[in-house]
Amino acid sequence: MDVRNLDRVPAFITKDGSEIRELLSYRNSCIRNQSLAEARLPPGGSTQGHHHVRTEEIYYILEGRGKMQVADETQEVGPGDAVAIPPGVYHKITNIGDCVLRFLCCCAPCYEHGDTVLRE
Repeated sequence: MDVRNLDRVPAFITKDGSEIRELLSYRNSCIRNQSLAEARLPPGGSTQGHHHVRTEEIYYILEGRGKMQVADETQEVGPGDAVAIPPGVYHKITNIGDCVLRFLCCCAPCYEHGDTVLRE
């Protein structure tokens, strides 16, 4: 059984500049076709605008307030909000609150730096 605890997973910086902790993926478990990670952005922080060539994503907001842009649409997001991000679609999230913005990133296929195309 593969069980990973957030407190014991090392953080790393993704190509878009967010700090993530990859909970499950092919790199550390039996999972092969998707990945689950927790991302954190400090107050005023933002990911660099980007898209993924192959990967679709779901962001699920745990704590904080953000401004989410997907393609040409922008919306404020907060705890309990889930955001669908299709492959090839520009996206960016900015922390607009006064505490850390924490959200889950579900990627299928798994997150890879090489699948991330920066646009800013």
